[in-house]
Amino acid sequence: MTGWGTGRVLRDRDAGLYLSGVVVSGFGTTAMWLVAGVWVKSLTGSDSLAALTVFALWAPVLAGPALGALADRLPRRPLLVGVGLLMAGLLPVLLLLDSADRVWLLFAVLLVYGICGALHDAAEAALVPQVVDGRLLGDFNGLRLTANESMKLLAPPVGAALFVRFGGASVALLDAVTFALAAVIFAWLRVREEPPGRAAAGTAAGTGTGTGGFASVREGARQLWDSPVLRPLVSAGAAVMFLAGLNGAVIYAVADAVLGHAPTYVGVLYAVQGAGSVLSGLAAGPLLRRMPERVFAGAGTALFALGVAGRALPYDAVALVCSAVIGAGLPCVLIAALTAVQREVPNAVLGRAAATANTLVFVPNALALALGAGLVAFVDVRVLLPALTVAGLAIALLLAAAPPHGGRGRP
Repeated sequence: MTGWGTGRVLRDRDAGLYLSGVVVSGFGTTAMWLVAGVWVKSLTGSDSLAALTVFALWAPVLAGPALGALADRLPRRPLLVGVGLLMAGLLPVLLLLDSADRVWLLFAVLLVYGICGALHDAAEAALVPQVVDGRLLGDFNGLRLTANESMKLLAPPVGAALFVRFGGASVALLDAVTFALAAVIFAWLRVREEPPGRAAAGTAAGTGTGTGGFASVREGARQLWDSPVLRPLVSAGAAVMFLAGLNGAVIYAVADAVLGHAPTYVGVLYAVQGAGSVLSGLAAGPLLRRMPERVFAGAGTALFALGVAGRALPYDAVALVCSAVIGAGLPCVLIAALTAVQREVPNAVLGRAAATANTLVFVPNALALALGAGLVAFVDVRVLLPALTVAGLAIALLLAAAPPHGGRGRP
C-alpha cells in the first residue's frame, strides 16, 4: 500500500513536478537559513544578531492570516512563480554584504524572505488539492515532508562548505538559482484554477461573511474554529509544537548534562531525528487511509512523548533511538492537520485557512524555544523531560478519545 500511494503520486505529472519544485527550493532555503546566522556572526561577532536572523525569517508567520487572505485573492500558480522569481532577483543583493555596517541588508532580505515564504505556503496548500487526487493528499503531504526533511540532511553541509570556501554570497546565489528553477517548475504545472474573484464571491454568498478587510482575514480562523474535525487537530498541533519547542530548547542540556558529550553531539541527534521524519513522511499516506486523522495525530503525539521521556536516560544508544522516535512521531500531527484542512475547507478560502493554521501551530513553537531557554537554567532537564512526556501523552489521549466526526468535505 505504501508503494501504491507513493507510486500514484510520483507517476502523476503535476504532482511529480510539484514535489520537484519543493525539493529544489527546499535545498536552497535550508542552506540559506543555516548560513544566515553564521554569516552575521562572522561579520559582527554578535551571538544576539546571529540569533535574530531566525526571528527575521519567522516573524512574518504572525501575519499568516492576512498573507493567506492575499493568496486567496490571486491566482495561486502564478503567485508561486512570481514569489520564486522575486526571491531569485532579490537574493543577489547580498553580494553587497561585505562588512558589519551592511548587515542590515541581510535582515531586510530575510524579512522579505519570510513574507514570501508565508505567501508561498498559503498558495501551495490551496493549490495542492487541485493538483492531487483527494485520496492521495496524505501521501502527497507525507512525501512533501520527506522531501523537506531530506533537504535538511543534505543542504546544511553543502551550505557550510560553500560558506567556508567562497563566503556567504555563494550560498545566496545558490538559493537564487534554486528559486528560479522552482519558479520554472511551477510554471509547467497544468492546473485549471477558478478565477479568484468568482471563487471569493461564491464563498461570500455561502458564508455570509464578505471577503473584504478584516472579515476576509477572519474567515480563515472561522473555518478552523467552526469545524469539529479541524478545531481539535489544529489545537493539538499548537500544543504539540509548544512541547516540541521546549524539547528543542533543552537538547543542548541533554547532550551535556545527561549524555556527557560536547554541544556538537546535538548535530548527531538532529540528523537521526531527521531520518525518523523521512520515514514518517513515507508512511503517512497509507496510515491515513486506514485511520482517521485524529487517531494518526494521537499515535504520533504518543510516539513523540515517549521519545522525549527516553532522553532522560544517560545512554547514547537510547538517545539515538529516541531521536528517531521523536522524528517519526512529531510530523504526524502536522501532516494530519494540513491534510484535514485541505480536505475540509472550501477552495476559495483555503489559502487563508492554511496560513492561519500555520500561524496557530508554529508560533507556540517559537515562544516555547524562548521559554525553554529560561527554564533549563533553573530546572533540571531530568525533571523537565518527564513533565513534557506527561503533557504529550495527555494530548494523545484527548485526540484518541475525541468523538469521530464526518467531514463536510470540499465543494
